[in-house]
Amino acid sequence: MRVLLRVEYKGTAYCGWQRQKNGLSVQEVLARAVCETTGESSVMHGSGRTDAGVHAIAQAVHFDTHTSIPLTKLPIAINAHLPETVRVLSAREVPQDFNARFHATGKTYLYKMYCAPVTSPLREGLFAFVHRRPDVAEMRRAAEHILGTHDFKVFQAAGGHVKTTVRTITDLTIREEGDEISFEVSGNGFLYNMVRILVGTLYYVGIGKLRADDLPEIILSGDRERAGKTMPPEGLYLKEVRYDLPEES
Repeated sequence: MRVLLRVEYKGTAYCGWQRQKNGLSVQEVLARAVCETTGESSVMHGSGRTDAGVHAIAQAVHFDTHTSIPLTKLPIAINAHLPETVRVLSAREVPQDFNARFHATGKTYLYKMYCAPVTSPLREGLFAFVHRRPDVAEMRRAAEHILGTHDFKVFQAAGGHVKTTVRTITDLTIREEGDEISFEVSGNGFLYNMVRILVGTLYYVGIGKLRADDLPEIILSGDRERAGKTMPPEGLYLKEVRYDLPEES
């Protein structure tokens, strides 16, 4: 049967989701735990890559298995073989032709930063740190220009290889609480480093390096140099991956 897992992980100690030669990946750790649980060697297919240092609240992963372990007990069984930085939250059976990457209808990312005179040890690796406090009202005004369907080439880092850079952003919410600011972005798909560059561009607006009203022209230009900086990976979380699947009974 084909199983869909929802997986949470702290990406600080990993070279990213995808297995690589130069470090330990979440994919490798999860595959090893599943093998130790089921006795089978299975390939873990994620909904997409997360880079080194990036976290996931609910990464979606599918794999094939002949295990007799009930799906209700499978997360607990796999978690027994995982480090504390990775946890399987749920498991369900999906159609045999289901693909965690290609069948995703949308994703939501969360980006978290804090503004303070000095760094906070308790938030190290979980938030991006910035010295200058941005104007949140101006960032929200700029965010309105990002909503909708556009060619977002301007927000793609070098190294991205896709057939089209057109994407639809359905929601972009900016929240402020104390010295912390969060950005929640939902869309039908994202380019390489898109969220980190998008947030960096909004931050540049917030500190006066860019103007909110210039966003339409910047996006239309497709020129990466005209957008803001790429924000650090530690502030980024893959929050949700959506599929057109029937509700679980």
